[in-house]
Amino acid sequence: MSDRPPTWNVQRWTLAVVCTATFMLLLDLTVVFVALSSIQTDFHSGLGSLQWVVDAYTVPLAGLLLTAGTLGDRIGRRRVFLTGMTLFTAGSLGCALAWSSLSLDITRAAQGAGGALLFGVALPLLGEAFPQARERAGAIGAFGATMAAATAVGPLVGGYLVQGPGWRWIFLVNVPIGLAMLAAGRLRLRESRSAAVRGTDAPGAVLLTAGLFALLLAVIRGNDEGWASAPILALFATAALLLTALLVRESRTAEPMLDLRLFTRPSFLGVAVAVFAMMATLVAAMNYAALYVANTLGYGPSATGLRFLPLTVASFVAAPVTAALADRVPPRLTIGGSLALTAAGLALTARLDGGSGWTALVAGFVVAGVGLGAGSAATSNAALSLAEPSRTGMATGTVNTMRQIGLATGVAVLGSVFQRRVTDAMSDRLAATGLPHDTIAALSEAVGSGAGARAAAGVPGPLRPAVTEAARVATASGLDDILRIGAVAAGVCAVVALLTIRRETPVPEAVVVTAPARPGGAAEPADVPDGFEDVVRET
Repeated sequence: MSDRPPTWNVQRWTLAVVCTATFMLLLDLTVVFVALSSIQTDFHSGLGSLQWVVDAYTVPLAGLLLTAGTLGDRIGRRRVFLTGMTLFTAGSLGCALAWSSLSLDITRAAQGAGGALLFGVALPLLGEAFPQARERAGAIGAFGATMAAATAVGPLVGGYLVQGPGWRWIFLVNVPIGLAMLAAGRLRLRESRSAAVRGTDAPGAVLLTAGLFALLLAVIRGNDEGWASAPILALFATAALLLTALLVRESRTAEPMLDLRLFTRPSFLGVAVAVFAMMATLVAAMNYAALYVANTLGYGPSATGLRFLPLTVASFVAAPVTAALADRVPPRLTIGGSLALTAAGLALTARLDGGSGWTALVAGFVVAGVGLGAGSAATSNAALSLAEPSRTGMATGTVNTMRQIGLATGVAVLGSVFQRRVTDAMSDRLAATGLPHDTIAALSEAVGSGAGARAAAGVPGPLRPAVTEAARVATASGLDDILRIGAVAAGVCAVVALLTIRRETPVPEAVVVTAPARPGGAAEPADVPDGFEDVVRET
């Protein structure tokens, strides 16, 4: 009798382990939102340092995703998954023990590298475990709901942890969960890899990561250094050179990390634009919305998290519903429609002034949350269906890379707009108070760095109400600006998705051969004779 576990058991364990890992790594993108204020206080950080708490995680996550996907296709997805879980867990422990902004950024980068390995093989693992279209749709629905829930529930979870044991626990809770997933993955996941072995393209990964780092550093430091200053221009030139070199290499190498021909397919291009836009607009803007609710409206961490509950619930409900409709509704409508809802939600939220309370955010959060949940499910399903199984690592890795590039870019660009707008508005309103110029400059910089109305705490009593009011108006205007920018960008990308994405004829299934499982439940890939995959496809 074969010791191979029943198919349903393999599917159940694969779905549970992959969704749990995905929830952890995506939760760590947004769980820090409500912790930023506490981190800023503990480490005396400016807005640039706070941006790197997010981007130190997303840059390696974006830069290594494609390598992770192709590496999984080549040496085994289970093996890459276990390596990623080990690195992610160790990085989480390092974040919890950080003693400065720099040490936190370094350990966040290690976390991001581990997350890239996990995320890079998540969809290919599900695709191999659920080969039938109907079963796969259910798995993708659960995966999409997990992505939406993790992205949206982060502020709520983070709020309770920060208010309770402290911000370090947003990272420390990953450690026992990570160890449990390591054990479950080692015992229950089946190994699989592509029959057509490809290289890992390490130079391509280095060029992508270094290019993104230079670009984001230039955007984050632009306000402080001056956009026309020599260091910023040098960083932009370096980024352009590295990313151009990446495109040249990927177009010429025999085994590219990123096959640029994927982007000649309108549907794939439309999906890539959609995931980039979703993260660069809505998710990136939530960093600054969380700072506004905490530091300007004055809510504690757990209360701040609760204010994001409408976004959380709406996205969690929308994801499985969208996945269930995947076979009946064209993907251009689900993806384009999700971006349109995101744009509408951002526009509804952008109605703030100095007297606005948190309830002014609710309607926009609900509409945008539906867009986030629907988009997470629809783009995940499209990414998995746009490539043959032997290249799912590359295709899904490319789409997921666009997610992380979108978030990192959005945080940097919107942060620059927010800082400039708030600083200028604060300076203008304080000019009539009679405060010394140096004091006005210091207060304006503090409020522009995200401190909000908390910056008024050190102002003498008679002037404190005027400074508090100025801070409320300035931060509301800055948040309004980035929400409107996000709404316009998401709306434009919705039109792009509607015009480019089409339901394409499924590519014939390639054979991904797995050997019988070992007693622990894992299976190793069997050797595939040269040419066997091509023969099967022709058959």
